[in-house]
Formats: sequence, C-alpha cells, structure tokens
Amino acid sequence: MAATHGEYRTYLRNTGDLETGQQQRFHPGPSSEPTYRSLLFGTLAVMGLLQVASSVAILLHLTGYLREVDLSTSPHRSMEEVQPEPVLNALKDPAKKGKCKPTPSAHLPIKASQEFPKKADSVLINWDEVHSTVRNMSYQNGKLFVMVSGLYYVYAKTCFRYYNHGDSIQASVDVSNTQLIQYVFHQSIRQNSNKPAVLMKTGSTMRWDNTSYNMYCAQQGRAIYLDKGDAVFVNVSNAWLLDKEAEGTYFGAIKMGN
Repeated sequence: MAATHGEYRTYLRNTGDLETGQQQRFHPGPSSEPTYRSLLFGTLAVMGLLQVASSVAILLHLTGYLREVDLSTSPHRSMEEVQPEPVLNALKDPAKKGKCKPTPSAHLPIKASQEFPKKADSVLINWDEVHSTVRNMSYQNGKLFVMVSGLYYVYAKTCFRYYNHGDSIQASVDVSNTQLIQYVFHQSIRQNSNKPAVLMKTGSTMRWDNTSYNMYCAQQGRAIYLDKGDAVFVNVSNAWLLDKEAEGTYFGAIKMGN
C-alpha cells in the first residue's frame, strides 16, 4: 500500500512537471505585430507619395510647364531652337523689328471726272487716287506698280450702261452691235520691250436697244507672280459707256505670298 501511495505521488509530480514544461514550451514570445504594421504603413506612405508625384508631373506636362522650363533652363539648346519663328526672323533682320509692314494691296475705284471719246478703240482707265486704298504699292497715270516681288491676285471689274434720254449725240451712236471688252495688261520690268502683255481678257458683243436702259458688267481675276517694278493696268473698248460709280467699276491687287 505504501508503494502504491509513493507511486501515486510520483505520478502527481511527473504530471505537474509535464504541465509546467508544456507551459514553458508553448509560452508566446515577444509579439512581432507592431513591426509588420510599421512596415506596411511605411510601404503605403511611400507608394502614396510616388503616386502624388506622378500625378503632379503628368499635370505639369499637360499644361506645358515642364516643356517651358526645359527650354528655358537647358544649357545646350541654341537660341534658334528656343525662339519662335517670327521672333527669330526679327532678330535676324533688324529692319523687321517693331511694327510689321502691311501686306501689299490696292483697291482703286474709277475716276468719275474723266471723259472718253465715243470710239470703240481700247482706252486706258484712270482711277480715283483720293478714294483708293494703296499699301506698299504705288499708283501713277492709270497703272499700279509693284514695290515688293511676290505672288499677287489681280482683279478688275468694269460696268457699261447706256440709256437714250434724248441726247442727240448719244442718239447718233449705234449701240445695237457693241463690243464691250475688258483687258488687263502686265508690263514687266524684266522684258526689254516696253510692249505690255495681255494678262486677262473678257467681254461680250451686246445687242442693245437705243430706246431702253442697258447695262453689262465684265469681271475677272487671276494670280500671277510680279517682280518689283512691274505694272498692271486696265483697258476697255467703248470706254465712253463705262459706269462711273465706284461700286460698279474698280481695279486692284493683293499679295498672296512669296
């Protein structure tokens, strides 16, 4: 019986040691949760900063700020690469600084005070200098002179009209078979001959009635390269029939390019 009691005590002791060992074995060590949490928050913060920086860079690029800063701060870019073309041209040519010259152009209405003989021959038309607009071109004695070489658009319109209001002189003129022709001439400074060349021609043969109001208009235009010093002018047949209103008879040119 004593042996049995001693074995029981030994069993209890062994059981207690086993529980103590298990407790020591499975006792949790220092927790690593704060370390992982700090690492996670740090990673998220870095990713957030990178995303914000990328968004700001894209926004600045779209607004052109980065490109302007790059052009203005790059030490290897020449002035020709940075400056826009108009500014660059002005820098190269000091004469172009300041206000640019207007485009060469002219619009000339007919001179109402001129008189034409009652003949069918082609006659040069004179234009009204007072009410005309001439820029970087010159006008003299019915001719428009070019001051800047280039490609020009030249145009002309002439209107003819006739009404027999009892004038014995007009009544004596037969207008039943009248040729109304408009010529635009080009006088080139490069040609040795002074004879101008026909640039444009249009018109019609009108069968008018001597007792009623009659009217006819001829209009034409074209592009042509003109040198400095060239001249253009307009001739018409039966010029005595011209309509002397500025809205009906005029002549002009405008520079389109080089």
